Amino acid sequence: MIGLLCLVASMLASHGASGQRVKVEPEVSSYPGQTVNLRCAFTDATGIQLTMVTWIYEPKGGERTNIAVFHPSFAPNYPDSPVKGRVSFSPSPSSMSSPSIAITDVRMTDEGKYICEYASYPSGNEQGITHLVMLAKPQNSASIVTVLAGSTPVVVARCESVDGRPPAEISWVTVVNGNATTQKNTGADNTVTVTSEYRMVPTAADNGKDLSCVVGHRTQVKPESFLLKLAIQYPPQVTIVGYDNNWYMGRTNGILTCNAVGNPPPMTTQWKTMSGEMPELAQITNNVLKVLKVDDSVNTTFVCEVSNRIGTGRDQVTVVVREPSVNPSNAGVVAGAVIGSLLALLLVAALIAVLVTRSRRQQQGYRANGGSDMKTRMFGGGKKASKNGTSGGAGSGGNNNGPMYGYNESSSHQGLGEKNNHHQPLTVGGRPEIVPTAPTAEDILLSNELDDVERRKFDELEAEERYDHFTGGAPILQLRPHDQDDMIGEYMDDDMESQRDGSVISRTAVYV
Repeated sequence: MIGLLCLVASMLASHGASGQRVKVEPEVSSYPGQTVNLRCAFTDATGIQLTMVTWIYEPKGGERTNIAVFHPSFAPNYPDSPVKGRVSFSPSPSSMSSPSIAITDVRMTDEGKYICEYASYPSGNEQGITHLVMLAKPQNSASIVTVLAGSTPVVVARCESVDGRPPAEISWVTVVNGNATTQKNTGADNTVTVTSEYRMVPTAADNGKDLSCVVGHRTQVKPESFLLKLAIQYPPQVTIVGYDNNWYMGRTNGILTCNAVGNPPPMTTQWKTMSGEMPELAQITNNVLKVLKVDDSVNTTFVCEVSNRIGTGRDQVTVVVREPSVNPSNAGVVAGAVIGSLLALLLVAALIAVLVTRSRRQQQGYRANGGSDMKTRMFGGGKKASKNGTSGGAGSGGNNNGPMYGYNESSSHQGLGEKNNHHQPLTVGGRPEIVPTAPTAEDILLSNELDDVERRKFDELEAEERYDHFTGGAPILQLRPHDQDDMIGEYMDDDMESQRDGSVISRTAVYV
């Protein structure tokens, strides 16, 4: 038994060693119509006598056929075969070392095994095998199959690779659940058509989703991809929106909208009620139902039916009419009235506060400047203004924030001119006197009254006749007689008056 195993092993080793000496190309590919070269060589013939070379064709699933024979003593021979007339030794063999052949105008049916076999002595026959692969670029395509939504798997897409060699490889890329089935059909010219179908349970939710067919083939640089979108038809799916469960008596413009989706798109929309009667105040425009005013007749169930070529879908909503808890319009009016009243009260309070403040300031001003001292403060300390003994000239130590006056000694003897009209001139003993009248609110505002501290300060100064502490501005008005030019010098002398601090001020000038 052991001796038998050793014998078998030695025979296999001998065959393997001899097989390595016949050199051929493992595979050769070609397109139809081209010329293909099949090379063969015996690399080491030392100690071996080569007697004959035979090329044998073995189609896939067929029988072997001799197609070319070469013997050094005879001319090449080409037996009957599928390639007869198109096969020849190339170049013409001059020795047994390189008996290569060429096949012209190759066909798809020429694909198969081509065996270069040597007859030798004493080792026997040795051979090498070349696979001829015929190539044909297929025509690829993909299409979607329109189906109805249902509960059983159906073909939703189809992908084909027609007349290719070798057969194409088809795969599917998608997010929907399904599976593919593939079939291969060989044509008369040995090309192959590959058909793949994708099957799934079609639902309305899957309509429009992506589905890609990918075709890979040896003749293509990269796989070819076809993007498809599922086409699943289904009757309309209807939804009524707009009811907020707050339809109360008297509510206006209640709106219900009937939304529907389907494939193919919905064609018709119909509104009706479960009671069979549509409220009189309901208006229908396409898919919108509008209730102008809610009343008891609206207390019903509204139904919307939408149809397309596949079927009809419907939805319904039951409206419950409620009693209004608060009238929105009355609430708005009440709120507006309350806010308006508050604003009015705030405005009146502000006006009263302003008037009271002004009244207090006016009373304080008159108390600080009241009695016989009013005229003195207005005219600046009550000093004599001219040598004629007229009073009313401007002093230097009083409060000058009141009305300002000037004395005019013109020929017409108009007396004292005033800048504020709430004092009226009066002639007493041939001399003009000023009788103050009650000032108006405007005069009080324009007088720019001093506060209490400043008022008490000036009152004390006037009581002590401390004119030297007066810090008012320069005189803003100088009154002179304009009709007697020769009296200017005399006027200036009489107008000036010496003060205790050594300064000199004008009697007629008004200081601010």
